[in-house]
Parts: sequence; C-alpha cells; structure tokens
Amino acid sequence: MTSTPVLESNSVQNNQAEKNRLNWAIAPVLALFHVGAVAALFFFTWRGLFVAIFLYWVTGGLGLGVCYHRLLTHRSYATPKWFEYFLTICGVTALEGGPLLWVAIHRKHHQFADKEGDPHSPRDGKWWAHAGWVFFGNSLRYDVGTLKRYVPDLAEDKFHVWLTKYHLAPTAILGVVLFAIGGFRLVLWGIFFRTVVGLHATWIVNSAAHIWGSRRFKTRDTSTNNWWVALVSFGDGWHNNHHAYPVSARHGLKWYEIDLNYYTIWIFRQLGLASRIHEGRPPARTYASQS
Repeated sequence: MTSTPVLESNSVQNNQAEKNRLNWAIAPVLALFHVGAVAALFFFTWRGLFVAIFLYWVTGGLGLGVCYHRLLTHRSYATPKWFEYFLTICGVTALEGGPLLWVAIHRKHHQFADKEGDPHSPRDGKWWAHAGWVFFGNSLRYDVGTLKRYVPDLAEDKFHVWLTKYHLAPTAILGVVLFAIGGFRLVLWGIFFRTVVGLHATWIVNSAAHIWGSRRFKTRDTSTNNWWVALVSFGDGWHNNHHAYPVSARHGLKWYEIDLNYYTIWIFRQLGLASRIHEGRPPARTYASQS
C-alpha cells in the first residue's frame, strides 16, 4: 500500500516487541481505505457495484492470482513478455505492492511455511496471519539484498523494478479515469470498496486456508483446501493442493474444485497467450492417509 516497503532480510529474528509495533507507513492508509469502503455503501449505485466487481476480477483474478502468483512467483506457465507486463499492471492496481515485493514475500512464505520466518502464519495467531503482519512489525521492509535473494529474476527486469518503485501510479490513473466517468461515487466503489474486498480476499488465503478446511496431501505446513476461500480468491483457496505442488498452474485438482484462475490460463493457451503450462500432480506418496 506504500511505495517503500519490500522485505527485511532479518525478519526471521523478529521478536514480540517488533511484532507489536504499529507500521505507521501503512496502517493509516489501510484505515482510510476501509473508511472509504464503508462510505461506498452509503452512496450505492448499480454502475459502481458492477465496476467494482469487474475491477475485482481484473486486479484480483488476472492481476494477483493469474499473474503475481502463478506466473511471476511460481512460473507455472509462460506468456509473451508484453502480456506479462500487462498482467503485472493489473496486479499492481490491486494495491498489494509492486511485483518484487509481492513475489518475494510469497516465495519466502513457501520457504518457511508455518515455521519461524513465515511472514504470515497462523502459528503467530489468526489475526496476525490475516492482517496483523501488514499492520504491525517488520515483515515489510525495503532491503535490496533480500530482493536479490528471493526475486533475482524480477530484479533484473527493468520494467518490474520500475513498476515496483512506482506501483501507486496505475491506481492514481485509474482513480482519475473513474472520477471523470462517474464522479466520487465511482471512485468509492471502483477504488476504495474494491481494494478493501480484494485485500481481505488475499489475506484470507493466508489465514483461513491455513486453519480451516481439508488436507488431501501431507505437506510440511498446515495448508488446507477451503471451498469458500477458493470462491473469493478465484481458485487460490485450494491451498493444500498448491502447497503440495507449488509449480502447478492448476490448483483445483478435482472436477468440483472450481479454479477460475486456471480456467483463465487455459483460455490464454487457446488464444496463443500461454505456453509451457505445468499441470502436474504431487506424487502418490504425499497423499494424506484419510484421502
């Protein structure tokens, strides 16, 4: 939500005092956006609602799920570079930070999943896993050395570096466009309301999908498959499947596990915009005994 934090290389050493320290660079901005989201409810318009839903899919589905998560973080498939950049702009407009920040945090999450060093694990509390890690502590900190360690591929891409530095610009431009089209009501719905819903949809994967749900695979973490989290995150709620085989572009492994992000990638392949799609499954030995 701000233009400076990325990751702190020593976050593994965070003590309780640091975790209780409010992040003044981020907390006031998040509070303002939540106020704006509530205000949108008092200025309801059908056009505003439809714009919010559409932008929620563009930023949360295309931007975060399809691009930030499955493309940039795990390289589950490949796209032409111009299309990767377009999807990255969609992701940055979700206001969850630039690509280097988001990808570094998620790669670190997989490295230390539900262990010391995980930026957002329920082992430190349900609230911490959901949003506390953003509001408090040093889980977000600009550190070039950490970036080079976790995202060396993106750190060498001038576009991704530039977009990480100026990641607020696309949202500012979008806000001006929405205001020109529909005034402050459309800004409340298309920026504030949509952003807050999107933030909680992402955060709920970090929290609920590590607490409640079923476990098909024996992973070294507490990840679960949660159908309602999958619905609000366009498929990322099949989290145990994902942690068992992170490189797979397909998170919903059964016909009834709706995975809109994967369906989108499949459509991209039909259009010639996606290739080298990883669709493998974890080896049989990883299946949990109850499955």
